[in-house]
Amino acid sequence: MSGTIYILMDGEAVPQDQAVIPVTAPAVAYASAVFEGIRAYWSDRDRQMYVFRLDDHLRRLQFSMRAMRYGVQYELDALRQQVLKAIRVNELRQDIHLRMTALITGTTAITTSAPVLLAVTAGPYPPNQWVDRGMAVGVSSWQRVHDSSSPPRIKATANYSNGRLAMLEAKENGYDAALMLTREGKVAEAPVATCFLVRNGQVLTPACTDGILESITRDTLIKLFNEELKTPVQERSVDRTELYDAEELFLCGSGWEVTPVASVDRIPMKVAAPGSITRRVRDTYLKAVRGELPGRQEWLTPVW
Repeated sequence: MSGTIYILMDGEAVPQDQAVIPVTAPAVAYASAVFEGIRAYWSDRDRQMYVFRLDDHLRRLQFSMRAMRYGVQYELDALRQQVLKAIRVNELRQDIHLRMTALITGTTAITTSAPVLLAVTAGPYPPNQWVDRGMAVGVSSWQRVHDSSSPPRIKATANYSNGRLAMLEAKENGYDAALMLTREGKVAEAPVATCFLVRNGQVLTPACTDGILESITRDTLIKLFNEELKTPVQERSVDRTELYDAEELFLCGSGWEVTPVASVDRIPMKVAAPGSITRRVRDTYLKAVRGELPGRQEWLTPVW
């Protein structure tokens, strides 16, 4: 990695301390920004950096911009090239996390829809501190946002105020993270990750219509469970009390990968974290992101 950290601003590499926008921009004043968190992994075997499911992330960014009625849209290849450039200008050859953010700048008005600035950051990501011991999770008193108010399938920065309240509450109550419920009382997700549980040997995950982000990591794990591990996944509404009766529970996301949960509301999982199913899917996932899982090369975009 080079000494100077560069952030791409509309395709131009700018030193980190110069990558700024006005405080009057709608992105700041009205949280008018959508983004994607993307991972890339270094393969010692291949001497190559692979961006994981890049086009899927960029298509979701395009959807978020369209659903939020942005006045500017970008072609897939133009977005792709900016992500790759952000890695190359920073000379990154290690596991990293990227964020591509589409920010509305211009007139300070709640209805402003253009111009749009694209910013891409890329850099190392801290190791998962809970991977071997599991997280202590608490069910939040804050409800998950609803599709009729602030649609959770749009990856908008505004939605994360909802999750931030839940995480702050969790920290105050001595937990590592929070799980949020829908207004109907069904399990939705953690503020920055979706969830899976194993109950009576069955792998379950909340339905996409239960207040979750349509997570690319979640989709990846469902495919790996069904096709690689030959373990069917049931997508359905999940009650809070099912969490207390689960053998295993884990959270997943681009940042958190596959993170085991040790307890919910201080009730331990029936199997000590990480359980065998969690370990199997985590190991399979980590092989996939590094290009070590046969037949999954279509998920990888090489950088160098």
